[in-house]
Amino acid sequence: MRAVLIALAMLVFAAGCGGSDGATETTTEASAECESVDAPEARDPGSNEAPTTPLDAGKTYTLTFDTSCGPFTVTLDSELAPNTAPSLVALAKAGYFDDTIFHRVVPGFVIQGGDPTQSGGGGPGYSTVDVPPSDAKYTRGVVAMAKSAVEAPGTAGSQFFVVTKADAGLPPEYAIVGEVTEGMDAVERIDALGVGDGLPSQSVVVSSVTVSES
Repeated sequence: MRAVLIALAMLVFAAGCGGSDGATETTTEASAECESVDAPEARDPGSNEAPTTPLDAGKTYTLTFDTSCGPFTVTLDSELAPNTAPSLVALAKAGYFDDTIFHRVVPGFVIQGGDPTQSGGGGPGYSTVDVPPSDAKYTRGVVAMAKSAVEAPGTAGSQFFVVTKADAGLPPEYAIVGEVTEGMDAVERIDALGVGDGLPSQSVVVSSVTVSES
């Protein structure tokens, strides 16, 4: 039932999205620049526990996603997401995101991943809550957390999305965890492989996520 609710919520989340002129040409270019890989086997995410220790406020944390379309780096915002940012760091260190796919790519809107089950309904077995500010904007490069329509604003599991539109126009309901600070070109290559609202035209695999702190 939870998977069905999340799937329905994602359909609502994507309402109003469309393609752009020249999509075929752009997709061909992206396909040439992205490595051709097979999707890994779907797996049970297992039972995980939410971290109880906050991130060091004096440090900057980044997550570097090594994908078949190139790497991109997300700088986490522990002020906006004091609960979800530590969760992503812990999951990344545990290899949770390794060998996962981007299971939802809506060109010119968002790319979404973080689900080992590849179904769009998987999660780590717990949730965190970081309610975004009422004036939150989901603009190009912003990284936020997906949730179902029945979950409270700011609820997060493991599924994240990167905004590829100048302004996605989303309501302030999705926990904002950071932004892409390097490798937006890789994100755009993934975005260009979108063919609607679902799997991209070829598999895009996250081979590993590296946590750095400074």
